[in-house]
Amino acid sequence: MPSIRYHTVIFVETEADGSGYVHHVTGDLVSGMRYECTKASKPEQDDTRQYHSKELLGIARKSDHPTTFTKICERLPPPPKQKAFNPKTMRTEPIKPDGRFYTLDEPRPKLIKCTEWTEIQATPALLRSGLIKPAE
Repeated sequence: MPSIRYHTVIFVETEADGSGYVHHVTGDLVSGMRYECTKASKPEQDDTRQYHSKELLGIARKSDHPTTFTKICERLPPPPKQKAFNPKTMRTEPIKPDGRFYTLDEPRPKLIKCTEWTEIQATPALLRSGLIKPAE
């Protein structure tokens, strides 16, 4: 049984009440994902989202938000369509970038979801750009 996966986002606090913005990709493996930036309440008080945990990545300037953050994140490719329904097997299966199904003997790459986009693409890009100063 696979372990539980939680939706992974970057939350940037911009207001004195703890509210701010969520940067994340939404969608699914069948239709593909897209980047979104939305206003959000303080995570501990947000009734619209359930947060599992919170980790401080660093400090950001309010003046860089949300416009400059969004410009960086919009340049990052969101996870593409990675699965489709296969009528031969009657199952939803991983697909190649060109839309063809893998054969039984072909290795299949790891699927890229919101966690990978956030941890492998977005966070490093925001740190490299200097928009997030690492926490000390």
